Amino acid sequence: MIRIATRASALARWQAERVGALLGESGAREVEYVLVSTTGDRDQTSDLHVIGGQGVFTKEVQQAVLDGAADVAVHSAKDLPTATPPGLVLATVPERADPRDALVGAGFEGLVAGARIGTGSVRRRAQLAAARPDLTFGPLRGNIQTRLRKREELGYDAIVVAYAALERLGLVDNSVDVLDVNVMLPQVAQGALAAECRADDARTIARLRAIDDRIAHRAVDTERAFLAELGGGCDLPCGALARVGGPDGGIVLDALLASLDGHVVLRTRVAGDDPVDVGTTAALDLLDGKGGRALMDDVA
Repeated sequence: MIRIATRASALARWQAERVGALLGESGAREVEYVLVSTTGDRDQTSDLHVIGGQGVFTKEVQQAVLDGAADVAVHSAKDLPTATPPGLVLATVPERADPRDALVGAGFEGLVAGARIGTGSVRRRAQLAAARPDLTFGPLRGNIQTRLRKREELGYDAIVVAYAALERLGLVDNSVDVLDVNVMLPQVAQGALAAECRADDARTIARLRAIDDRIAHRAVDTERAFLAELGGGCDLPCGALARVGGPDGGIVLDALLASLDGHVVLRTRVAGDDPVDVGTTAALDLLDGKGGRALMDDVA
């Protein structure tokens, strides 16, 4: 028996059940799901950076494992803070889905002048504003189904969501336009899953490592190292996407830091072999080489 803690949304359940299925394929005879309500689930109106940013969808799920109510915590890797809580270990990153963002309701090239876009993400808002200064924006929170419904209720021309979420829930249709990474660099670890367990639970660690995708894990480690060097819960819009040339291959990381209004967008590309070195180097280049520290000081 392996008990998996997860949020209760349809997408979170899909993610947990995907990990459960992989564990089953590797020998787990029975999987039980422990549903947990998080801060982000309870407050579906405030912008995420206002109520705590990273961690609002993970802390209570992690605590269920620390308290012994579950053996494994499954998350969207993009929701995880860069520092793993004491007593836990990030044991596996299974295969990664498409990390890109998508517009729902209109194609990027077809957006009318002054189109109104729904998003609660400063990263998405800043990059779209940089590409199309004429666009206007409104808030958007909730699970994927709620956001799709609110697009019509609130009169948005389009909304921005993670393409992987639509794909996993079978919600891709002809109203979906996947955004090129040159227009919209994804959030750190977007499209990836992450599973944690107690650091002293050797049996569960071994089971989770048996389903690890080394290429995806190296990419996520690189992107998380970038965010950690920026400051973990960076309040500025930032994005990163690592491409890995095989299980032990080289890494190319594209990374971005922007002002909240999108008037300033700093980009860098760093290549190397070590995830931490590549991610750290990219962050330092944006901060010290390209003037990003001044942007950080503006929001401090």
